[in-house]
Amino acid sequence: MKDKQKRIITTQKIDDYCLWLDRCERSRETIQKYEYYLTRFMEFMDCRPVDKEMVILWKSILRENLAPVTVNGALAALNGFFKYCDWQDCRARFLKISKNTFYPESRELSKKEYLRLVRTAAVQGNERLALLLETICSSGIRVSELPFITVAALHKGQAEVECKGRIRTVLLTKKLCRILLDYAARRGIESGMIFVTRSGKALNRSNIWREMKALGLKANVDREKIFPHNLRHLFARTYYAMTKDLSKLADILGHKDINTTRIYTVESGSRHRKQLESMRLIATPYNAISILLYSEAWAR
Repeated sequence: MKDKQKRIITTQKIDDYCLWLDRCERSRETIQKYEYYLTRFMEFMDCRPVDKEMVILWKSILRENLAPVTVNGALAALNGFFKYCDWQDCRARFLKISKNTFYPESRELSKKEYLRLVRTAAVQGNERLALLLETICSSGIRVSELPFITVAALHKGQAEVECKGRIRTVLLTKKLCRILLDYAARRGIESGMIFVTRSGKALNRSNIWREMKALGLKANVDREKIFPHNLRHLFARTYYAMTKDLSKLADILGHKDINTTRIYTVESGSRHRKQLESMRLIATPYNAISILLYSEAWAR
């Protein structure tokens, strides 16, 4: 009973855990995500002692409201915290997610739609957003890696990007470098990050998301397709279609496991259907008379 009373999740414990994660050199995005889910779980517990039954109940509530991948992200935050606190018996199993054979068509951003977003941003006078979209989509970087696109990187034609404890070199096209350096010169940005707020701070991820959603309405692009990571998906699909080199693409995207890269190259169902139809392996003519004749022939 005494041990259970100690198992109360508090803001202080969450802060201590996040500080420990920072010392373990976990990424800022991971720490922010874990802090968010742990805070939500703390609110759910409402000062009650943590036990496995309550964790499973919270997991079931998440399943009713969130996508399986998101649920597993929340459980990863909890399980890591429980391990840190030595509350091992409270850890929950992750949801088993079947591999998707096709990328959902409702979420696949086409090249035409992407170009429409860029043009619309430019016409609306939001040059920074237009260039941000082009930077992510032409280099394949994550939105969290935008701070590595600096004046110095543009002069070199490449950026040294650090993510999840790994550093990789991201090549930047000459055209992109020229455009961004011109933009920086007009904005008075002589050094450091290119994509900054008026006060010179790095752009907030949620603000970028919000700007993109608003842009989607003006560009007549489905809201389901508007999120920064979809630009990275478009880069990956376009690159793979040209090269068919999955190993090289994994290096460019900064993936440890090539199976992660495969997710980025999954085609939509409609494209696969067209490929099947182009094989022309159906012999039966598609009209009523032919079908009748074929039926009589088979009957004999």
